[in-house]
Amino acid sequence: DRFLKEDFMRILDNLELTRNQKKQKKKQLLIALGIISIFLLGLFYWLLSRSGYWLIQDNAFNHVSWAVVLDGQTAELERTDYVSKLMEKGKVDSVLVLGRRVYRDKNNADFYAEDMMRTETLDSGAVFLWRHNDPSTLEEAISIIPWFKKKNADTVLLITSAPASRRVALIFNYLAEGSPTFITTDIKHYTYNPASWLREREIRKLWLREMMAAIQAKWDLFWITPGEVLQKEVREVVSLREENKEVLKAEKEKRVEEKPLVVEQSLDTLK
Repeated sequence: DRFLKEDFMRILDNLELTRNQKKQKKKQLLIALGIISIFLLGLFYWLLSRSGYWLIQDNAFNHVSWAVVLDGQTAELERTDYVSKLMEKGKVDSVLVLGRRVYRDKNNADFYAEDMMRTETLDSGAVFLWRHNDPSTLEEAISIIPWFKKKNADTVLLITSAPASRRVALIFNYLAEGSPTFITTDIKHYTYNPASWLREREIRKLWLREMMAAIQAKWDLFWITPGEVLQKEVREVVSLREENKEVLKAEKEKRVEEKPLVVEQSLDTLK
């Protein structure tokens, strides 16, 4: 009986030891899984916080012959202000300002140009206005790339919002097929801070919108053959100085035409 009792106690001890070992292994496994989960969550958060920079393409440059200001800037006109400063520094020779129609006979480009010309040092002969009704960046690219090809432009700087810069560069360079080369820069406007996009509601909205737009752009470009979409008539665009000359000439001709009519009406009155 004593031996049976000892054997039974030994079995119970072994079972208890095995149970404790299993609990210890389970505890260790849970701790390891917890550490891995925390690490993965931390890595995910870090990657997500850094994703604000993924949308930005900031190319370094010393000088370009042409810059393009894409429509869509805020009421502060930060894009035209930025390119005006570049032109004053001699880093940009000429600029093509894009604008959509906003009233019957008014265009955003006209308002942008009017504001730019307040800078007395800016040459109106270096400012070109591209008035259009293109609904998207893709349509804008299809419209203006042939114009730059005709001018044999080498490198063109695209001025747009920071979160749209990488998407815009992708669209333009894909369609242009290397001629010309389009580069973008981060204008560092306060509306988009890539370091704090997770903490600010408006920047989160910009991030989400641009992420979706980037996916949509890649999908659209997948079905497009650049050589086919760019086969279109090239529009003639003159500088703002030439436009003003043509307007003054038209007004002068109109006054000349109206003068005889005024004289005839005066003679009829005398009669």
